[in-house]
Amino acid sequence: MPPTADFARPRYPPPAVRLLIVEDELDLATALATGLRREGYAVDTAPTAGQARERLHETPYDVVCLDLGLPDGDGRDICRELRAGAFQFPDAVPPRVLMLTARDALDDRVGGLDDGADDYLVKPFSFAELAARVRALARRPIVNEGATIRLGSLDLDAARHVAHRNGDRLDLTPKEFALLRYLMLHPSEVVTPERLLEHVWDDRADPFTNTVRVTVSNLRRKLADAGPGQPIETVVGVGYRLAEVAG
Repeated sequence: MPPTADFARPRYPPPAVRLLIVEDELDLATALATGLRREGYAVDTAPTAGQARERLHETPYDVVCLDLGLPDGDGRDICRELRAGAFQFPDAVPPRVLMLTARDALDDRVGGLDDGADDYLVKPFSFAELAARVRALARRPIVNEGATIRLGSLDLDAARHVAHRNGDRLDLTPKEFALLRYLMLHPSEVVTPERLLEHVWDDRADPFTNTVRVTVSNLRRKLADAGPGQPIETVVGVGYRLAEVAG
């Protein structure tokens, strides 16, 4: 059954940028995806274990909401594969796993956590609780990526979802924040629009639109308003690069 429809607006946009919901109940998957997108996440869905594995081979996710009772397998198998590195990407950390299941026995919960899940949520649940658990997982420190990132005149706090330049707070949309965070995690690298679409947007984004260009343009304008010099450089014909620019 779908979670309680208690999502009106997000408490604050999330630090994570991309989620995968593995759930075979269409109504539930649709409700979760809709609510999490309203919270500012990029969300993909998969109704079967097979499609989940395809997604995980194609895309590095920050959090996976994983149902256990799938029509073609057990979600615990996918969790074990994740922890064994079956879907590992270079320069990417393993996703945090939130198991979603109707199995509420103690042995089931313990088994899921022993398989490598980071958290466990028993159906039925409210969307508010799921969203809070996802936020908690997304805030957890991971190797080489703390909550606070500093580069030149820029400071970004993923846990509180605030960014500053020269001490002045930047008024960013969720996508602008996610874009800046991704660039700050890859300083001096030339990042293509295709790579940004893959990591900052979800699979609903049209690769033939100017979505990335418009978002980068808006972010650059806000950065310029906060101080001299432009941290985001355009590499003609290739993509964008974030350089260290002092205040």
